[in-house]
Amino acid sequence: MEQRGEPVKEHDPYVERISRREAVTRLSSTALVAGAIGAGALVFHDRRTVDAAAPPNPEWRVRPVTPALPGAAARGADPAANVRRALAALGGMGTFVKRGESVLIKPNVGWDRLPDQAANTDPTVIAELVRQCLAAGATRVVVTDNTCNDGRRCFARSGIADAAKAAGAEVFPANDGRFVAAALTGLASGLEVHEELLRVDRVINVPVAKHHGLSRATLGMKNWMGVLGRGRNRLHQDIDRAAAELGALFRPTLTVVDATRVLLANGPQGGSLGDVRKVDAVAAGLDPVALEAWGATQLGLDPRALGFILEAERRGLGRADAKLVKELGG
Repeated sequence: MEQRGEPVKEHDPYVERISRREAVTRLSSTALVAGAIGAGALVFHDRRTVDAAAPPNPEWRVRPVTPALPGAAARGADPAANVRRALAALGGMGTFVKRGESVLIKPNVGWDRLPDQAANTDPTVIAELVRQCLAAGATRVVVTDNTCNDGRRCFARSGIADAAKAAGAEVFPANDGRFVAAALTGLASGLEVHEELLRVDRVINVPVAKHHGLSRATLGMKNWMGVLGRGRNRLHQDIDRAAAELGALFRPTLTVVDATRVLLANGPQGGSLGDVRKVDAVAAGLDPVALEAWGATQLGLDPRALGFILEAERRGLGRADAKLVKELGG
């Protein structure tokens, strides 16, 4: 019989303090009250009035019945097969997604680029994750990102729109969606998040491993910028701290790092095929910092030389050790 992950218990450190439905309801109420009262509220980016006491983010993690590996990596020419093998090593998608649950898949779709340019997550990886979630019994799978270039062009040119829709997902650029107040702290304080993030039961973070001009690499933690609304650019002023803080704020059900193709220079936007290296690997797991370290090594970087990875480890978010991600045999 298939074993599935169990929801966290009240005494567990993974405890879910409020339900997702309650979170959305309270966020809506907060916005209304803040708009009516004004006193003790803060106004950000001329968009809305945000109550500083917004509820915390929902808890998306599950603890597997059988303790899973921190991470597993599969290599081969077929990205979909790599996804399946990495997930199988962790107990399968049914370990993380239960029948009747809704799932948000968060790729990197920031740029108006083709898949071969490696600026966005590979569309085959996303499509396979959608299929795996639906096969596990998910009733709804959403694929979204708040892009840097025009959202519709990014989703179309990346191949993610067509691939994810064909696999059964709802797909839309977060630019077209609605953002709501959230209790974000640190450098992200006062920013809004996309409301779908607060409605779903499970969240899968799916970055592509690539170069970044400020942080030297962009992976899973920085990928959370794509759930934030207007004003997020200010986080680049202290990018290492900001990435680690986002990693602490958003704790996904699962992290999947796409290294089908990696962008070695001129990131995060890229453009030249000369900057791209085909690695043909996908890693998945529960320790986001170990996966961050694994992704850095696919770029030829020492994880312990990257400030955001060291800061995340210091905050107790995981271990900066790529060797915790088990390389699966062929």
